[in-house]
Amino acid sequence: QVQLVESGGGSVQAGGSLTLSCVASGITLSQNHITTRWYRRHPSREREWVATITGDDTTTQADAVRGRFTISRDSARNMVSLQMTDLKPEDSGDYFCNAISRTIISKREYWGQGTQVIVSA
Repeated sequence: QVQLVESGGGSVQAGGSLTLSCVASGITLSQNHITTRWYRRHPSREREWVATITGDDTTTQADAVRGRFTISRDSARNMVSLQMTDLKPEDSGDYFCNAISRTIISKREYWGQGTQVIVSA
């Protein structure tokens, strides 16, 4: 059974930093056919893609967070992190870890339960 467990959310003031973690079990995030993403959802907005790291360590970030957020992977811990700096109130929301396993014959998608980030002005 695959599980993704997020942690690290909390409340900070604008300009502060948080690091979110997504620990996986039942799936190895460092495998080439696995892509891991962070999404967020603010109560007043639709779910928004935040950042991606592929199996070969290619990373991309949404324009809204580029330069402030960094996605990385710790293969030894089977964990993907999202380091968030210079946080803004609009970064508030529930942050979710997503992993997609894509092979020639199958595609499977997994979600964590989310962790909440609150940034106050």
